[in-house]
Amino acid sequence: MNRLSLKDLLHQWWQTQQTLVVARVTLTRGSTPREQGAFMLVGQHVQAGTVGGGALELACEEYARAMLVSGEQVCEQQVVLGGANVSQCCGGRVAVRLEVLTPPLCQELECQLAVEHAGRPSLFLFGAGHVGRALARALAPLPLHLVWVDPRAHEFGPVPDGVDVRVTAGWENVLGTAPQGAGVLVLTPSHTLDALIVEAALQQPGLVYVGLIGSLTKRLRFEKSLREVGVLPHQLEKLICPIGDRGVRDKRPEVIAALVAAEVVEKLLHPTLQAHGSTAQEDGPPLALQG
Repeated sequence: MNRLSLKDLLHQWWQTQQTLVVARVTLTRGSTPREQGAFMLVGQHVQAGTVGGGALELACEEYARAMLVSGEQVCEQQVVLGGANVSQCCGGRVAVRLEVLTPPLCQELECQLAVEHAGRPSLFLFGAGHVGRALARALAPLPLHLVWVDPRAHEFGPVPDGVDVRVTAGWENVLGTAPQGAGVLVLTPSHTLDALIVEAALQQPGLVYVGLIGSLTKRLRFEKSLREVGVLPHQLEKLICPIGDRGVRDKRPEVIAALVAAEVVEKLLHPTLQAHGSTAQEDGPPLALQG
């Protein structure tokens, strides 16, 4: 089975016009594995996206491939997760619409992906040392616009797909482009440079996450210096140092990166996800389920 990204498979479809079935979550109630609007594409030998995995996704795949054989164009499936037909114990209910991909539907789905991509928050990662490289690999798959900044071109190594690399010492200009709701991670090889970037980030309106690699001692020293140069108490409250401090004492770069990635999801992505309504709908009448 050839697995592509949703964007790549939709783009490919315009050239090949191979028959694909779209399985899209149209309604959710209670605890569900994916949110309303999530979709997957299924062909005879290709697949992209997910509606949540498990028994629900397997059932959607099987029905989609049956539609490819039968020629059926549209089908509505309403499913109780954990019911007799779907042994998936999420406990919620979902409605899934399956339909053969057409040009108008392809355009609609491409627009949906474009809107989702445009709404991704930006994260500016300053530093391409060993922890910076591990962080870039950990953060690249997340729904972020990751901007990676360092003047040392040789330090980046292999750059993950989708990462926006800036080989420059002009960190002020790069930071100045950070939009509302962006975050900053600072881990350069210089404590002096760290301090300059953190000072500017804390005083820049609209940033929601400012993380600094280092110990609690480093934080205390930075706080003292930052207060002396005019950083206000409410601005200092935004500073997170140490980063990824979840009670795990492990200094391997890959472990630090995993812990910081979880922190980024919590501090930077979670408010965005809530704003886009991706949590399950808990209220409202139950779905009218098929027997």
